Amino acid sequence: MTTDHQSPRSSSTHPWPKHLPLLLIFLITSLLLLLQIQSLRNTFNITSPSAWSSLFTPNSSCSLDDHRRLRDSVTFLPLKDLRFSKTPMDGNTWFMSSLNDTRDPGESESLHFPSPASQGRLLCLLGRDASDGSKNHYALAWPDALPRGASVLRGLTFVCDTHYDYDNIWHAMGAVFPFVRWHTRNRCARPARWVLYHWGEVRASVAPWVRALLTAVFIEEPNVQVLADDDPTCFEEAVVFRHNQGAMSLDAKRAVYDTLRCKARSYCNITRTQTDSVRRPNGMPFCEQVQLMTETDVLVSSHGAQMTNMFFMERNSSVMEFFPRGWLELAGVGQYVFQWLAGGAGMRHEGGWWDPNGEKCPETMKDDPTKCFNFYKNGKVGIDEAYVANWTSRVLKNARQYKLERSGESGLGGCECG
Repeated sequence: MTTDHQSPRSSSTHPWPKHLPLLLIFLITSLLLLLQIQSLRNTFNITSPSAWSSLFTPNSSCSLDDHRRLRDSVTFLPLKDLRFSKTPMDGNTWFMSSLNDTRDPGESESLHFPSPASQGRLLCLLGRDASDGSKNHYALAWPDALPRGASVLRGLTFVCDTHYDYDNIWHAMGAVFPFVRWHTRNRCARPARWVLYHWGEVRASVAPWVRALLTAVFIEEPNVQVLADDDPTCFEEAVVFRHNQGAMSLDAKRAVYDTLRCKARSYCNITRTQTDSVRRPNGMPFCEQVQLMTETDVLVSSHGAQMTNMFFMERNSSVMEFFPRGWLELAGVGQYVFQWLAGGAGMRHEGGWWDPNGEKCPETMKDDPTKCFNFYKNGKVGIDEAYVANWTSRVLKNARQYKLERSGESGLGGCECG
C-alpha cells in the first residue's frame, strides 16, 4: 500500500530565501554608506583654509547638535609623549607624537595647519608649564567647532620644539633654521608670533644673538609669545618644526645660509673692506661680528658656539678648529658639528687639532665620563708649534690663491626675500 506524499524539491531549483528582504536592505545600506564615505573623502580634499572654514558655518547642513558633537570630540594629548622617552628624536619624535610629518623631498619634516593632512583642522595648544612638557597639551579642531573657552590667534604662528636649548647660539640657530627655509619657499611669509618649546616645555626667549639674526631675516624682532594657562589657544595658521634641519638637503641648507648671510649684511649695512689683521670677536655686538666675519678669510678658533658665526664669511673661506685634551675620546659626534656647518655654508673646513697633552682628568672623576668631559670642556688647548705652523702655512697659501681668483666679487648682492 502506498500513500501519496510530496516529493523533495529537485536540487536544481532554488527558491527565494526567507531572509531575502533583510539581505537586500543590508546591501542597499552598505552601498549608501560607501557613497557617503567617498563623498567625505572628496570633501576633505579642499585645500583653501577659507573653504575648510565654510564646512562648518551656521548655513551649512550641520545641525547645532553636530557642532556640539564635533566640539566635544576634540581630544587634548600631552605635547611630550613619555612613551617615547628613550627615543625622543625618532620618527614623529615625542613632541606631538600622534601627528605624521609632511615630507617634501630635500626639505625638513614639518606640520602645517590647516591643511589637507589635518583635514582642515586648526592646531590648538593648552598649558604653559616650563618644567614638564607632558603637562602641556595639543589638539586639532574644526574652525567652527573649537573647544570650549578657546581663543583664536590670527595670522601665521611658528611653533618650534627642540631637543637642545635656545640659549646656546648654535643650538638655537639649528632650531629656527628650517623656519627660514619655509619663509623663503612660501612667498616670504612672516610670522605674527613664535611659540617655543624644549622637550614640550615652554620657553619665553632665545639667545640675543639669534634674536638679532631673526630680526635681520624677518625685518622685525621675533614676537616670542607664552600662551594663556587656563584656556586653549588655537591658531588661524601654524607651522611646526620639531626635527631642526632634519632631512634637509645640502642645496637647501646652502640656500638658507646664503639667505642668513645676505640678510645679516643688509641689516647691518655691511661693506667689505680689505684688511690683513688678526682680530677677536669676543664681546662684540652682533653687527660688529657680522662686519668682522665678512672681512675674514681664515677663521682660527677653539671649538665652541662662537664658531656659529662663520657663515657670515664668504663662501669657500677657511676654518681651522682646535680641541682640548679629552675631546676626541669623550665628545662623540658633537665635535663634528662645525664641520657640518662649514660644509652646509660652503666653507672649507681645513681639519682640526686635538691636544694630546694638557691636564689630566682627576682620579676622583674618572668613574664618571660626564664629569671628565666637563673638566676637559673648559680646559686650555696646547699645540705642537711645528705641526700647527706647517698646517697654517698651507691653509694661508690656499686662502690667498682663492682670494685672488675671486677678486672683484663682493658677495653683497640682493637677498632672497629682500
